[in-house]
Amino acid sequence: MTTDNRKNEPLADHASAVAEIYPCCRRILGPALWKAAAGACLSAGRSDAFVDCLANMADQSDFPAFLPQLAQLERRWHQAGLCPIPAPVDRLALNPTLTLTLVDWQGLEVCFQDGKGHNLAPVALDEALYLMIWVDPQSGRRRMAAAASIDLLALKIISENIELNQAAVAGNTTVGALDCALKQARAKGLALAPPSAIRRDFKQPTALPALDPAFLSASVFTLQWHLTNRCDLNCRHCYDRTDHQPLSPQRANALLQNFYDFCKQRHVDGQVTFTGGNPLMYPHFFDLYRQAANMGFGIAILGNPANEDKIDKLLDIVKPAYIQVSLEGMAAHNDYIRGRGHFSRTLDYLTLLRDRGVYTMVMLTLTAANIDQVLPLGRHLAGRTDSFTFNRLSQVGQGAALDMPTPERFNQFLADYLSEAGRLPHLRLKDNLINILQWQSGRPLFGGCTGYGCGAAFNFVAILPNGDVHACRKFPSFIGNAFEQSLGTVYDSLPAQRYRHGSQACRACALRPVCRGCMASVFSQGGDVFADRDPYCCMTLDRSADNS
Repeated sequence: MTTDNRKNEPLADHASAVAEIYPCCRRILGPALWKAAAGACLSAGRSDAFVDCLANMADQSDFPAFLPQLAQLERRWHQAGLCPIPAPVDRLALNPTLTLTLVDWQGLEVCFQDGKGHNLAPVALDEALYLMIWVDPQSGRRRMAAAASIDLLALKIISENIELNQAAVAGNTTVGALDCALKQARAKGLALAPPSAIRRDFKQPTALPALDPAFLSASVFTLQWHLTNRCDLNCRHCYDRTDHQPLSPQRANALLQNFYDFCKQRHVDGQVTFTGGNPLMYPHFFDLYRQAANMGFGIAILGNPANEDKIDKLLDIVKPAYIQVSLEGMAAHNDYIRGRGHFSRTLDYLTLLRDRGVYTMVMLTLTAANIDQVLPLGRHLAGRTDSFTFNRLSQVGQGAALDMPTPERFNQFLADYLSEAGRLPHLRLKDNLINILQWQSGRPLFGGCTGYGCGAAFNFVAILPNGDVHACRKFPSFIGNAFEQSLGTVYDSLPAQRYRHGSQACRACALRPVCRGCMASVFSQGGDVFADRDPYCCMTLDRSADNS
């Protein structure tokens, strides 16, 4: 807390300082009482003596009893305005501008909200509370708010450097609940966190307008966890039908801890996206789901339609961030790819999830056979899902038997899709190459496939049931094994770095931070993912751009 050690200030300067620091008190007191209080303060020779002077006047019949506490708040509010914006930190820390003031009057903060306080009528509290004053590290503006119990919990954990597992046991709660308290403290600016270590090493080319820094630094890291390859469908474009032994609960929980440690080391929030196969067919799914929730991870599910009992069992634990299902076109084509009756079951499933307040996403795998059905399906899904988009087919596994459209047909489709997305807000932008159209038409760029262009081994990895880690699940891109190495070691490995850097052919492209094309598409066409550009890319490259 900042203190005022000034003594024997010049009288005129001191009088001005007192009036500047305590404007609300001055208005509430009125001329006569203000003159008496300010005079006593001037005699003391210190502006911080004003609080004591008011306390000494508190026995006067016409003196507002709450005024000493208001004066203390005004002083700390003034001091906060003199503080610089908090500097970056290398570990979780309290905002150094933060002060806590114990008050037993409700409503004192009102005068700081309107700057007037004319109608200030505080009410005495039965139980004192803390008011917090701090400088917001993002805006640089002063803020004041009553401290909630979750705020005080977070401040205690940080100030006393309490280990979360121990705190969870002592408080009969979960690490996730404590992590939530810390996240809220960071969001409010009460606590400062180091910047994310998941960052693009990118030099801005002069040809490109200034990029949003959010495209270059990820605050969330996603573990796309293929729990099992078991599936109740047999889709014609399935990437992998390898029969893996199911994970033991011990190994699964150890991997969650491995991921938790990685996220803490890299200063990011973790999201676990359970998928498969069908993740709900993993024999220990609900126990693992609960454990992930207890550890504070965001959770998503990519799977097939499930029955009402399973969804209610999920929701009894925690609502997922979203549930994603797949449709491959209108009913006839979809059921040809995914099995008879799948289309209608999926629509019923979307209704079930909507009625329970679950955010839903529908994904389509784009092929030559269904490219003309994407927009009709998108229109059909209006009001039935929160998000609809597509991924290009990766011609691996059973998908090798299917065809992709020509580059010319695909790029025309992108233009049509972008036009339709302007009318239907649930049509979302995902394919990196859409940014080419945005760039050519002068519209704002978006984050591409994962929010950072191709996020392979950058802001996500895929893990298979045997622990193998891949940069992207859509094609073979092995970078390590999570049961043999820490995820930090896997992430820092040379293979992972190569996938993060992407293709040499994209190095000169101004759109590289939000694109990089699709390496699965390069692989599917027999190309070298580290040397060749996406075969569907129509961008004219500026080879002179300095973008290493």
